[in-house]
Amino acid sequence: GAPLADQSLARHVVLIVGGQSLCSGVAIAPDLVLTAAHCVSNSGKYRLVVFEGRQPVVKEIASVAAHPQFSPRADAPDLAVVKLAAPPPLNLSPAVLSERRAPPSVGDRFIVAGFGVAVQGDRKTAGKLRAVTLVATDRPSSQQLSLVDPHKLGEARGLGVCNGDSGGPVFDERDRALVGIISWSAR
Repeated sequence: GAPLADQSLARHVVLIVGGQSLCSGVAIAPDLVLTAAHCVSNSGKYRLVVFEGRQPVVKEIASVAAHPQFSPRADAPDLAVVKLAAPPPLNLSPAVLSERRAPPSVGDRFIVAGFGVAVQGDRKTAGKLRAVTLVATDRPSSQQLSLVDPHKLGEARGLGVCNGDSGGPVFDERDRALVGIISWSAR
């Protein structure tokens, strides 16, 4: 139920489709997109979808490279880089990478964005880029950060990430620089 993302965020985010999957990704270079490794297996045929206004533009993918330590069964980096086969559309621009050196603290605010479902369990609500500000609650490992709705603080259901948001960007709310991507969601 998060609101639609504004253009300042939308220009960095893509939809990744293939097989039965729908995920999100974030441009990190003119021809490179960062996403979650669990979204793109080397054996699948995937495409990127960007939107020019309301019109979807499909881009072929040249290659996918998952983090070498990624394993779906381990606490490992859930990262992959997708290389476009052709030049990117004009409205897709790389996100600024964070220069943050200190680890996030409880209460830090982050903006997450993705094309996932707006209503949990209703796949028909996916495909529109939404964004919401969430707050850090704890840090379960050096590679993970738990984020929750700042109004519910994990005490009740609230805004968050859903199926299809995986691979979407996590921006520091202060400077809108990219600090990570969405990997898994828990209920």
